[in-house]
Amino acid sequence: MGIQAHIFLKTAIVAIAATALVIVMSATLPIAVDWHGAFRPAALEILHGRTPYTASGFFNPPWTAVLLIPFAILPEHIGRALLVIVALATYAYVGYKLGGNKVTIPLLLVSPPVLHGILNGNLDWLAALGAVLPPWIGLFFLMIKPQVGLAVGVYFLFATWREGGIAKVIKTFAPSGLALAVSVAVFGPWFLAIPPISEIPLNASFWPLSLPIGLAWIVAAIRKTEIRYSLIASPFLSPYMLLHSWVGALIGLIPLTYEFAAAVIGLWILVLLRL
Repeated sequence: MGIQAHIFLKTAIVAIAATALVIVMSATLPIAVDWHGAFRPAALEILHGRTPYTASGFFNPPWTAVLLIPFAILPEHIGRALLVIVALATYAYVGYKLGGNKVTIPLLLVSPPVLHGILNGNLDWLAALGAVLPPWIGLFFLMIKPQVGLAVGVYFLFATWREGGIAKVIKTFAPSGLALAVSVAVFGPWFLAIPPISEIPLNASFWPLSLPIGLAWIVAAIRKTEIRYSLIASPFLSPYMLLHSWVGALIGLIPLTYEFAAAVIGLWILVLLRL
């Protein structure tokens, strides 16, 4: 068998397996509340030239809805299945880029924060991806979920300053800053529609008690030039978050096999206790 035929055969096998997986998942996965109620409607609204902020529960930057259009135009159950596959692949890629290994990456994919986010159809995986992209692109993704990306953005600020001073900072932050300004000009101050924390149920944040821990981790990230520490810091700095947004803190531990395993086991114990 020639090299081209071998490549074609492997590609065909992967395509058939992926198609079968999508079919099975689309038939068995439950409705994802965030995908069904917020993100898919927002993507369809912006696809038709309307504001995505008519979708209940959508408080993210408008480019979030644009990124989701390829999934939203499909039948909901198929788009939802594809979203799960892409989310898991993204988490595996982020884990690999941040030093994960053959033990910690699979553990990440079966951890409570990852599974909780997938069941809800949420987008923490997009924010996590921002940590391993070039900073000027990564900032767009980090802004999608500040619970995951806030401290990473602060880390990028200091890292780019070290590399090239104020000129480098402007070059890195100008694209996302300009996009944010344009979004406000087009859609109004959309972020002001976020409801007060007291009105949002199921808050899994420890803020403000966690604030000193978050500040300590972000200082450590900047001093040691270690981006993983900034991922750990973000959830501790957020006044509001659900379980799935703690995935950033978990990913920050991913090169440490035993510590990571202990954290995942601890999270599953927590879930079982809550049940």
